[in-house]
Amino acid sequence: MKLMRQIYNFGKSLEVLKSNSVYKNAVAMCILQIGELTTHLSEEFKKEYNEMPWRDIKDMRNIAAHRYGTFDSEILWDTMEGDIPSLKEYCEKILKNMT
Repeated sequence: MKLMRQIYNFGKSLEVLKSNSVYKNAVAMCILQIGELTTHLSEEFKKEYNEMPWRDIKDMRNIAAHRYGTFDSEILWDTMEGDIPSLKEYCEKILKNMT
């Protein structure tokens, strides 16, 4: 996962994220990519697996795309620390149930 590589490269620190524009932009790009990928999910899939706020994920993509460079570091951090791990766990659960 690209985000995990960025965390490994830069360290897991809000202060580093706030002070390093390369790290901040890399995390924002990962969020943008995740949001973009959700646009390829069918409406039926989103209705069946509705424990994730798919629309909010897409909205975060739009913020990352259109407010690039001005994305709030603390929002990025909260997304990176809480939302993305939850999304990953949920997707792994879906995949496990499909096999």
